[in-house]
Amino acid sequence: MIEDILQESGAALAYGVVGIGLMALGYLVVELTTPGSLGRQIWTDRNRGAALILAAKLLGVGAIVTTAIAASEDDLAAGVLSTVVYGVLGILLTLVAFYLLDLLTPGKLGATVVDAAELHPSCWVVAATDLGTAAIVAAAIS
Repeated sequence: MIEDILQESGAALAYGVVGIGLMALGYLVVELTTPGSLGRQIWTDRNRGAALILAAKLLGVGAIVTTAIAASEDDLAAGVLSTVVYGVLGILLTLVAFYLLDLLTPGKLGATVVDAAELHPSCWVVAATDLGTAAIVAAAIS
């Protein structure tokens, strides 16, 4: 019993570290696709558009990681590796979707979504695109 608890605790720690790392990567992707400092825009300037985009990205990455963990094999190393691969793939696909949306819409999408003057409607579209892409990846995993 104690051995099982220790083993499961180790697995939870490994998956937790991977999940947090992937969410950090998601943060960096939003940072790179939007002008200015994302941290300053959200925490200092209280930019709702930037916060919505980041929140959707983090929720999407979390959904992908959760699905990858649930679908993983009993082998911890293989499960952690597949979680990393699926997580990175999901982040890359949301990035592709963002740039495709940017090509199809007027203006520069990254600048539009962080316009501090107001919460631009495009923020909702970007957030839905991120969450929809993450849902597709999560469904493909399971």
